[in-house]
Formats: sequence, C-alpha cells, structure tokens
Amino acid sequence: MGLATEYLAVVIKQFRIMKQTGESAMAQCSFADLQKKIGLESNSIAVIVKHLHGNMLSRWTDFLRTDGEKPWRNRDEEFTDGYQSLEAMMADWDKGWETVFDALTSLTEEDLAKTVTIRGEKHSVIQAIERQMYHYSYHIGQIVFIAKALKDRDWASLTIPKGKSEEFNRQKQKEARD
Repeated sequence: MGLATEYLAVVIKQFRIMKQTGESAMAQCSFADLQKKIGLESNSIAVIVKHLHGNMLSRWTDFLRTDGEKPWRNRDEEFTDGYQSLEAMMADWDKGWETVFDALTSLTEEDLAKTVTIRGEKHSVIQAIERQMYHYSYHIGQIVFIAKALKDRDWASLTIPKGKSEEFNRQKQKEARD
C-alpha cells in the first residue's frame, strides 16, 4: 500500500470515528436536550448538526471540480433554529456524512496531488481534507461537551472514565497476555 492510499484509509477511518463519537454523544440526549443552548451565545447540538450538514454538502459535493463554498449554501441560516424532529435532524446528519464518505472513497492517489478551491482560495487536496478534519473535530467536540454538560451525572463516558485509567490498562495488559 502506498503512502497516499494509507493516508486516505486513515482519514476515512478517523472521520468514521468522529461520526460515531458524535452519534454516541447525541444518543444520550433527548430530542429536547438536542435543542437546548447552554449559554446565551452558544449553539444547540441541533444547530451544530445543521451547520455541519450545510458545510459537508457544500465542501464535498463535486469536491475536485467546484469551489467548496457553493452559491446555494446559506451559512447564516445554518445557525438559526434546529429541527422539527429527531428524524429530520438525523437524516441531515447522515446525508452530510454520506457526502463526505462518497467524496473521500472516490479519491485516488493521483487526486491527492491536485488543487481544489474553497471560498476562492487554492488548497492542495490534502490541505482541504485536513481543513475539514479540524473543522469537524472542533464541532464534534462541542457536541460531546454540550451533551456531557446536559447529562451531568447521567453521562456515560465515551472513552476511559475518570479514575479508571489504571483499571483499563490492567485489562488491556491481561488481554494481550491471553
């Protein structure tokens, strides 16, 4: 496997983990929770999903051929009220990620050497991918933070729970020996 192929495989895996992390956090919340803002200037999880959906469709539709900021996108509208139903929100979530994965899985090693445009600015394909990796991880972190704040003591950790690192390490060592 060449370095470019390895890079694409790693990126796709990391985006899949990111998607799953967001879903695991959102699954702990009610639909009402997903609509809540934890501060006057903050966004709800639903609004963050709406923004991610708009960004994903804009950036990854015709990724190699058209500017990543599509003329049909209304970014400001993405930061208004969320959704009328959980089903509508999750449909947008899934459609956004489907667009990301369709674009990424269609890329070839040769495509990584190409240039794309985002808001009129030239980016290498790798730079554009990494730009979105950063952007989406930023918002997934917000989703996890908001969900954790809303659930408080009812939060089920998505990683190693606080105070459980040694127990986790012992279990991993035991598994490696067996």
